[in-house]
Amino acid sequence: MTRFDAADATDRRQLFAEAVIAHRTRASPFLTIEVDAADAPGVADDGEDDDETPPQVPWIQFADQTFNLDCTDAELDRLKGVLSEFPECRIDRIERPEEAEGANVRITARSDPNRLGQFADRALQATYDLDDDYRAWVAGV
Repeated sequence: MTRFDAADATDRRQLFAEAVIAHRTRASPFLTIEVDAADAPGVADDGEDDDETPPQVPWIQFADQTFNLDCTDAELDRLKGVLSEFPECRIDRIERPEEAEGANVRITARSDPNRLGQFADRALQATYDLDDDYRAWVAGV
């Protein structure tokens, strides 16, 4: 891989597909995609936090044909809507730790890297209500 971030849908999907290929080629434990902190929910247009609590940066991981992400109940509802577009992806497990607000969701996804890249992009954008031009980083492969 030669680049690690992208900010438009076509480039993000290509980046995510390349990350899946690199992950599989390297047999790495997982790959991690993070939304740029400036595009995270809760950050104002001027780049400042909306309140005193720093925003949570949305992320999604992929390993062993499984996506993993954390989300609130409202975000989980939006994620379920995305799954209707991707029949090759299904929720395998939802865990709700007592000490956390929200849930950890594991989604089984059996497909080619391009389709997995499309899913990762749509899941991030829809689940976390991100703008079309959000920037994402492949933070670990």
